[in-house]
Amino acid sequence: MITENPSKIFSEECQNVLIRSIKNILPEISINNLQIKKPPNIEFGQLASSVSFEIGKKLNKNPKDVADSLVASINSSEFVYIKKITSIGGYINFHLNFSKFTHLTLSSIIALKNEYGFPKTKIPKKIIIEHTSVNPLHPIHIGQARNPILGDSIARILKCRGHKVFRHYYIDDVGRQSSVVAYGYDKLGWPEPNEKPDHYVGKIYTITSCLVEINRLKKKITKIQQFSNSKDLSKLNSTLNEWLSISEELKQKYPLIFSDLSETLIGVNDPEEDINKLNRNYEKGSFKAKKLVRAVSELCLKGFKETQERIKIHYDSWDWESDLVWSNKVKEVLKELQESAFVYSDGEVLEFDAEKVAVSMSLKSKLGLREDYEIPSLTLVRSDGTTLYTTRDIAYTLWKFTRMEKVVNVIGMEQSLAQLQLRLALYALGRNNYGDNFIHFGYNLVSLPGYKMSSRRGHYITLDEVLDEAIERAFKEVSIRSPNLSKEKKQEISDFVGIGAVRYALISVDPCKPVVFTWDRVLNFETNSAPYAQYTHARACSILRKIKIKPKCQNLGVLDEKLEKELILLISSFPDIFLEASEYLKPNMIADYINALADKFNSFYNAFPVLRAETKSLRDARLNLTEAIKIVLYNALNLIGIHAPERM
Repeated sequence: MITENPSKIFSEECQNVLIRSIKNILPEISINNLQIKKPPNIEFGQLASSVSFEIGKKLNKNPKDVADSLVASINSSEFVYIKKITSIGGYINFHLNFSKFTHLTLSSIIALKNEYGFPKTKIPKKIIIEHTSVNPLHPIHIGQARNPILGDSIARILKCRGHKVFRHYYIDDVGRQSSVVAYGYDKLGWPEPNEKPDHYVGKIYTITSCLVEINRLKKKITKIQQFSNSKDLSKLNSTLNEWLSISEELKQKYPLIFSDLSETLIGVNDPEEDINKLNRNYEKGSFKAKKLVRAVSELCLKGFKETQERIKIHYDSWDWESDLVWSNKVKEVLKELQESAFVYSDGEVLEFDAEKVAVSMSLKSKLGLREDYEIPSLTLVRSDGTTLYTTRDIAYTLWKFTRMEKVVNVIGMEQSLAQLQLRLALYALGRNNYGDNFIHFGYNLVSLPGYKMSSRRGHYITLDEVLDEAIERAFKEVSIRSPNLSKEKKQEISDFVGIGAVRYALISVDPCKPVVFTWDRVLNFETNSAPYAQYTHARACSILRKIKIKPKCQNLGVLDEKLEKELILLISSFPDIFLEASEYLKPNMIADYINALADKFNSFYNAFPVLRAETKSLRDARLNLTEAIKIVLYNALNLIGIHAPERM
């Protein structure tokens, strides 16, 4: 028998046996949800049920007596993968027939190979995963790098579950920030970068932001001096000094760009108003504004694509925010919202009453909100007529739902309120099905100890820099561990080790928790890291390379050591881990599983010989176990986008 989920076969047998027993001796009892779980100790069996406590409460009987009666009534001739059933302290414990179950598990894994562990859904959906979507202003930095890694892993998991998954990148090119960098780029005369384009664009954005802010502060200080407001003046001077300090830093770091931009802005009276005008014109679709902003955005995106190619992340669609605006989709959404009962004017500002939607439609409990939490309103349109990011995102979300059945937005937790308001807008528009199938996958920040990042101030460490350093550090480690390899081979290994290490570090932590990025943890070859898991996979491959003919799956009952049984249980449970990770969108569960399997296999490898086992049948059985572990490790690593090497 070949199965995609061995542990489910055993679990269902246990449930069926127990249900029959209850019906036979207690026909008056109805159990709606029979729970069977793993006991805390393998010695108590592999699964256990506490149903006796529920029945005892209903019948006013001792749970131990109920359990004893149920166990005594069970006909053991029905057993396939159950060896025996015992009653301990009111719990009903199911013990595996390890010989049969080992054969089921190993033969299934070896037969299914890369398909093992991925039970397919009976209701496949078309799903958009929108992830990364870094504004085209500067390179992707380490603080943002968690987004593409998590988004790509979620897409891989849902695809393996059987869904039709589409990866989308939302290009946020409308708004003041895009106009700032375009303004600077224009003042420089549309130069061709002499370095990676997103790095070059990032320098223009930072320097332009700094110079424009200094100009604004100086003008404001001059104006306030006329009214002698010493408190405001002191505060403004302090802020100006901070920006002047930043400008000196930027001047030292990027002297040529700084000098060129400074010279071009000297004669400009009000660069702030020029930028605002460019922003308004771009949103209106002015030809000159479109040509300029698109040019610098595409330059930055070219650099993004180079970075994402390094980490093997690709997209099915690149969606421009400006296209939504110019196609009048945003205007159409605004008109429809205004016709609802949830939009009001505050002067010239248009507001969306998110709280009113939640209360009138009784949505707070459904959305996991406290009843006493008052949801702030959302500004849809500013007084100058320009729209806000979330307004445009409502139109984008409607566009996505016309193509798909489910939408997952991978966006930082700091955007939780905006994503909540967006979802409530879907309900306000009468798209309840869209609201029900909209998911904000939020994640916490990435930090580097002792380093505070600020894109506007140019204080960030790019993902490219982190990847370069990871590969460089991996090269040194590989050179120490394998000094006889050629330089080319060392570099090849270092590339997938370094990149895998960064991916794993950003996935392995629960998305709700912050990631503190430290090299000691990221490139640890001894435990809980990509290099450790990759090394474990390579070790299994090394063992299997030493045999000429792979043994058949037979006489597997000789795998009787506790560690061997624990490994069999662990690899049989991979499909269950995968199902939970796909149901709750928890890629970190896959990383946890990989680490647990690597730990257990390395303990087994150090404790028991494989190729030099005492008998041929034991040797063959351990080789089958090793091959199954290699397959599961490969499949799990692939789920989170990490290369599983055969040699290291």
